[in-house]
Amino acid sequence: MLYEVKALRGREGPTAFTLDALDASDAASQAVAQGYTVIAIKAKQSWQAWHRPRKAVFPLVLFSQELLALLDAGLALVEALETLAEKEQRPEVKKTLMQIVACLYEGHPLSYALQHSAANFPPLYVASVRASEKSGALPEALTRYIAYQSQMDGVRRQVVSASIYPVLLAVVGCLVAMFLMLYVVPRFSHIYADIGGELPFMSRLLMHWGSFIGDHGGVILGGTAVFFGTLGYAATRPSFRQWLTGRLWQLPTIGARLHLYQLARFYRSLGMLLRGGMPVVKALDMVSGLLQLSLRGQLALAAASIREGQPISYSMERYGLTTPVALRMLRVGERSGRMGDMMERIATFYEEETARWVERFTKLFEPLLMTFIGLLIGGIVVLMYFPIFELAGSIQ
Repeated sequence: MLYEVKALRGREGPTAFTLDALDASDAASQAVAQGYTVIAIKAKQSWQAWHRPRKAVFPLVLFSQELLALLDAGLALVEALETLAEKEQRPEVKKTLMQIVACLYEGHPLSYALQHSAANFPPLYVASVRASEKSGALPEALTRYIAYQSQMDGVRRQVVSASIYPVLLAVVGCLVAMFLMLYVVPRFSHIYADIGGELPFMSRLLMHWGSFIGDHGGVILGGTAVFFGTLGYAATRPSFRQWLTGRLWQLPTIGARLHLYQLARFYRSLGMLLRGGMPVVKALDMVSGLLQLSLRGQLALAAASIREGQPISYSMERYGLTTPVALRMLRVGERSGRMGDMMERIATFYEEETARWVERFTKLFEPLLMTFIGLLIGGIVVLMYFPIFELAGSIQ
């Protein structure tokens, strides 16, 4: 972002210049480094001032992969982080890495440096690193997190890729139907009004709609734009997204699949923390934020039950955080002492089941959507041309 700086240097008079900086403090630091005494700093206004650029997202997976490669090559932690900072070209990422290095030089552990950095590292990542510091197994923790994030991104990509074609088909179909209803039908209505004669009932309704659109087209277009603009703004609000998620959870089939997806995230995150050596009660508190609000209360009750000495499988079953298959796998994990591995297997089972359901749903939904759009557009076209067909038949 550009900042206008007013400053003094030596015997020079007051001067003004522009700096490209992350924030006002960064601009002041750059000016001081050049020998100036800063008088005032303000953000430079432009025709794009209304647009607030989004904060750059720290590339966590790439950072973990590069850090793991350097640690496996034999570099010390501070040397590896300094190497990553030196080769980094993006100012925001470079600044974050330098902050972490400075914090390590002050004697703080890596988990503390990550937690207090400007990049807002996920609590799960920080907790996994903190657990590895007790055993000195940071490369193993990084490997587990990379695998965890790869699995979660894979499920998300499957869902997104499966929904692209139906969404595109629905948008194109709606645009074609709106073009017919807002542009073509009004012109046909004027033609039939000039010709006169009796029209079929459905054609009359369509023509009345066309006349109404022709008389109030500006108002309808404005109302449509306001509606979609309001809908787009509401989609950016957390309260609306939370309300919409709650409505989806109430749908029988979709709600059950969302429940399984939530459990998959929950068990994979919990398994990663348990494999890293974190106690189960503390790990449960750490992953509670991944669950829907309705499930967090159940998780709190399950955690209290485990704290009282009850088995994990019993507590999860009692408060609705498992399925029959997952319950058996949890009991196996309790007997074998490999609860972390078993929870990750449960997550894999849920993710594969979710992926199969998404594939079946899209295979069924796509032809149904195509049929509906075809009938809608075809019906509009037939109703427009039906009087012409009748006229041609009477002439013959």
